[in-house]
Amino acid sequence: MSSLNLDDFSDLIERPDGGVRRDAEARRERLAVPPGALGRLDELGEWLAAAQSSVPVKPIARPRVLLFAGDHGVAELGVSARPQGSAHELVRAVLEGESPVAVLARRIDAPVRVVDMALDCEPDALPAEVVSHRVRRGSGRIDIEDALTREETEQAFQAGMAIADEEADSGTDLVVLGDLSVGGTTPAATLIAALCGTDASVVTGRGGRPIDDLAWMRKCAAVRDALRRARPVLGDQLELLQTVGGADLAAITGFLLQSAVRRTPVILDGVVSAACALVAQRVAFRSPDWWLAGHTSGEPAQAKAFDRLALEPLLTQGVTAGEGTGALLALPLVQSAAALAAELPEAPAAEPEAEPGDESEPEVDPEADPEIAP
Repeated sequence: MSSLNLDDFSDLIERPDGGVRRDAEARRERLAVPPGALGRLDELGEWLAAAQSSVPVKPIARPRVLLFAGDHGVAELGVSARPQGSAHELVRAVLEGESPVAVLARRIDAPVRVVDMALDCEPDALPAEVVSHRVRRGSGRIDIEDALTREETEQAFQAGMAIADEEADSGTDLVVLGDLSVGGTTPAATLIAALCGTDASVVTGRGGRPIDDLAWMRKCAAVRDALRRARPVLGDQLELLQTVGGADLAAITGFLLQSAVRRTPVILDGVVSAACALVAQRVAFRSPDWWLAGHTSGEPAQAKAFDRLALEPLLTQGVTAGEGTGALLALPLVQSAAALAAELPEAPAAEPEAEPGDESEPEVDPEADPEIAP
């Protein structure tokens, strides 16, 4: 019997503090820089104040890049430009500091944590701290079989929750969330199509390393077949992740929900994190208030998910590298918003204007001036 009850999240997750946000807005009105002059940075500062329950905003001092990794069996259909089972190579590049997200993280001073949930490689090929949460070796081929068993789905989901608690307990004050996967955009597109009620062709993109037309048609067909399996289980979010998700997607969903419980803000990256956010929204409708959309990746499913979540991406730079890269580019913007909201001085108070006709001479004390007779 499972002890995991997703209904609990609706009770546990609260919105960021609305009263504090109003206080932050009032403080912004008093700053020397005119309202509106900083554009969306004002909105970000007020959002952070509400998330932190603090006016003025505290600086983002301990950000973390968190990447969930996994291989997907559907990649054997040729739906990805990368070979099936090669996600461990992406992980290795991050760990060795040779990937875009690793280079940027060094510059921004944001440590990177990689969590293997379902890589298709031997566990001893990677450091123990990376593979400690692994659920299985590769997720199932979602067009013809379930991605996971029920037990594996719950294990992955609870691993994501545990990691959210670990980060919150260690003092992480903002998470940049991404994924390292091969074939992961196919289950992501399937989840988004199922939850938004759209067809496969509407959500199927070409991935971070663009695929050709034939591969896109194969991917479209895989999403279409997976959708047929997803629609009957839309009422149960765990069963949906079991059927057409994967261990990494289940873990990301659990992480997002528990991070909202722990009041930890999260910047979402590409279509995989967007799909998991959409599943999490179905579990707890207040949870998206704790997330920011980092950037637009060009994937149609990502745009569909962000629109449904009512999240406006912070950046549009055409970054398709995945791996948290686009979301990490948005981190300095959020840090800048926090610094401006906290450090800009308030405008000096205006001198009160004299009332019309109030020009009477000041009273004089006769005893203080000997020339004035009593």
